[in-house]
Amino acid sequence: MSTTAASDSRTVSRSVVVHAAPEQIFALLAEPRRHPDFDGSGTVKAAVRGPQRLTLGARFGMRMRIGLPYLIRNTVVEFEENRRIAWRHAGRHIWRYELEPVDGGTKVTESFVWSTALAPRVLELVGAPKANTRSIEKTLERLRRRFATAS
Repeated sequence: MSTTAASDSRTVSRSVVVHAAPEQIFALLAEPRRHPDFDGSGTVKAAVRGPQRLTLGARFGMRMRIGLPYLIRNTVVEFEENRRIAWRHAGRHIWRYELEPVDGGTKVTESFVWSTALAPRVLELVGAPKANTRSIEKTLERLRRRFATAS
């Protein structure tokens, strides 16, 4: 696991090399019903509405749980087939995945961007950047293990 330097102090990123082609990893990321399969935070429970496959501008709802269950609606705000996908919800903070082909597979970088949030200082006060950094590390490890055993 490596840390990716962020140009914005309100972004945290981590990267890992996954032994799979970008197309394979992107297929998983672009299918909201499969998000609980790789989520390292433990908060993503199920997709409740939205398309089978995400595209730019697509909206999708997720069943979540942080203490209490709730629903969240996300919108895809960045999309480059097999290279980048990002979404945000009403709070305006962004979760981004970037895929870069490298020797032995794909470098996957996940970022949590709260510079775009409606209340970035509140996110800092409740410890969201630190918690999301730990979740990113767990998510990337789950992706790495998932494709380490895939054929």
